[in-house]
Amino acid sequence: MPQSVPSLPRRAARVLRTSLFAQVACALVIGVVVGRLWPHAGTAVQPLGDGFVRLIKAMIAPLVFCVVVAGITKAGDLKAFGRIGLKALLWFEVATTVALVVGLLAGNLVGPGVGMNVDPSKLDVSAVEDKTGGGSLPSTGDFILHSLPDSAVGAFAENSLLQVLVLACLVGAALLHLGNTKVPAILPAIEQGQEVVFAVVGFIMKLAPLAVFGATAHLVGEYGLGALSTYGKLIGVCYAVAVIFLVLLGLAMKAVTGLSLWKFVRYTREELLLALGTASSETVMPRMMQKLRHAGCRDDAVGLVLPTGYSFNLDGASIYLSIGTLFIAQAVGVDLSLGQQITVVIVLMLTSKGMAGVPGSAFLALSATASALGVIPAGAVALLLGVDRIMDAMRVSTNLLGNCVAVFAVSRWEGALDTAKAKKVLGGEIPFVPEEDRDEPVRSPELTKPRDSQSAAETLG
Repeated sequence: MPQSVPSLPRRAARVLRTSLFAQVACALVIGVVVGRLWPHAGTAVQPLGDGFVRLIKAMIAPLVFCVVVAGITKAGDLKAFGRIGLKALLWFEVATTVALVVGLLAGNLVGPGVGMNVDPSKLDVSAVEDKTGGGSLPSTGDFILHSLPDSAVGAFAENSLLQVLVLACLVGAALLHLGNTKVPAILPAIEQGQEVVFAVVGFIMKLAPLAVFGATAHLVGEYGLGALSTYGKLIGVCYAVAVIFLVLLGLAMKAVTGLSLWKFVRYTREELLLALGTASSETVMPRMMQKLRHAGCRDDAVGLVLPTGYSFNLDGASIYLSIGTLFIAQAVGVDLSLGQQITVVIVLMLTSKGMAGVPGSAFLALSATASALGVIPAGAVALLLGVDRIMDAMRVSTNLLGNCVAVFAVSRWEGALDTAKAKKVLGGEIPFVPEEDRDEPVRSPELTKPRDSQSAAETLG
């Protein structure tokens, strides 16, 4: 007797029940509808998104610490870890420069602010101060100093990823120095702690649809859709440049690793949609680390490159800042020379490194750039207040994909990428199973590679 085929509603319900991507997509659509029809209700559900982000952020520091320490001990070579860091910084600098230059070229070609003839004296400068909280971007010296922890507990309490990375590198180096004979219980404890963190992240991820609904409804309810028409040209240029940059990034990924960026996008579509819905790439860092490791990237490369990229590789923000600077200049009737635009690139290359975690950082970077040029009124930065939140989707997706491509590229250069496995995973031949759902978690090797025949036999047995 032929097996009955489930009806379309039943199949749709099953997909909605089992697929996080479908749940998040539905939440995104419902959030837009609620925010558009009932803006006050949309604003009222903002805590759903904010609460989810807070829960995920609480897990990031311990997760990064565990992954980096385990990665260093698995690699067994601190020099290799240093090479990964240097190669990552080199990649970050090249990618950021390309993003800035492509943004400036597009801004000159399209001229999104030409013809606006804005009088900067009539703009509300105090709104920019409210957005930034009266803060400022750290200097290069302050940024480097702040990346060094003055308290082991404080690094975790403040959720400072760079400080946690420094601590993790020191602990990993100490474990390599002491060896498994002196501290036999430390590494297993760290690995077990990592499994606990992943399990907690798995619980939190079940709340992702609620978070996307709350964040989207708040965005549409508070800002409306009017900005899409008012700043349509600027928005179009920024998103178009982001697509062009991602195409270039995909070509670079193909040339360096032989892997397809489009297949990686399909592989991580749930995480990308969640990042877009919550306007935060931090919400998906734990799951992205799992998926990158599953796709053949070694633990030490994932643990170092991805978190570092959140501070040093802001490709989407660089695109927005370069186009935004030109937009402001064009709107107030200032024609920037080639030398001044080169200054823009240099200033933004420096200021973008200290943006992560600073409230209103984009406006602070734009204000610093305007001050360095000396020809753009500082108050003109207020022109971007109405469109800044709409740019989050572009910045988040480009930043996130840029950092993930960096992990693949650096892993390939360092010989820390299993290319054959990566192709099978991205091609869908090896399905991804979250670590918290696996029956037998993968254990890292011991601190010392040599093993006697008895322990090997026990392992095989």
